[in-house]
Amino acid sequence: MISAVILTYNEETILGKCLKALSFVDSILIFDSYSTDATLEIAKSFNATILQRKFDNYASQRNAALAAVPEDCDWIIMVDADEIVTPELKAEILEKTTNDSGVTMYRVRRKDMFQNKWIKQSSGYPTWFPRLFKNGTVTVEREINEEYSTTGEEALLKGHLIHYPFNKGMTWWFQKHNRYSEMEAIKMLEEMKNPVNYSSLFSKDPIVRRKAQKRLSYKIPFRPQFIFIAFYVLKGGFLNGKAGYTFCKLRKTYEYMIQVKIDELIVKE
Repeated sequence: MISAVILTYNEETILGKCLKALSFVDSILIFDSYSTDATLEIAKSFNATILQRKFDNYASQRNAALAAVPEDCDWIIMVDADEIVTPELKAEILEKTTNDSGVTMYRVRRKDMFQNKWIKQSSGYPTWFPRLFKNGTVTVEREINEEYSTTGEEALLKGHLIHYPFNKGMTWWFQKHNRYSEMEAIKMLEEMKNPVNYSSLFSKDPIVRRKAQKRLSYKIPFRPQFIFIAFYVLKGGFLNGKAGYTFCKLRKTYEYMIQVKIDELIVKE
């Protein structure tokens, strides 16, 4: 059996599309943070089970959601409400979950959409996100931009999720990243006190390598400007046209928000 788990808070604009793409699973659990829009009504129309918990941080919320899945469920696909499972990924999930290969966690790439196009280069593609787990084998750490660990082996899926991070509009995006930047600043300041493991920069595991690169980037002067150059020039964001330029500028803005909040926290210490 496969159960889909989705964290929600006011997701009425896209939840129906997300749930429709999950028609192949055996059950759906909506783990809601007390939505005030039509989210719950949409979830009920897809016969989803609804549980609610006050949001504190992403790791705690995801761990609570994973713990709520019944033991008789073999596999869990955890997607965000703004992620759509493609037919290719669906077929791959159904294939992998019928094989006992020793793999307990699969990572998936996303295609980030902005202004009606896939901003492949601007988004830093490919980035791998844990999305398919064997029930009872995964725990989540780090309050934001979470990190996953599993008791078994990891593997990568070829299929993609289609990601719509701007489905609620630009005002909502700025409000969300204002909150994110505060949470990230607190976590980054804590992590910056620990030494960087430079050997991880050469790891064959792309997840370990990316984590080390991010830790190292904390120490770079003018980090927001560096991030813009890295994504728009070095990674080829300019190939995505106006959408790519705008997205890279938004990414720079987000990094700047984090930086000024780190500076503020340092002054307060």
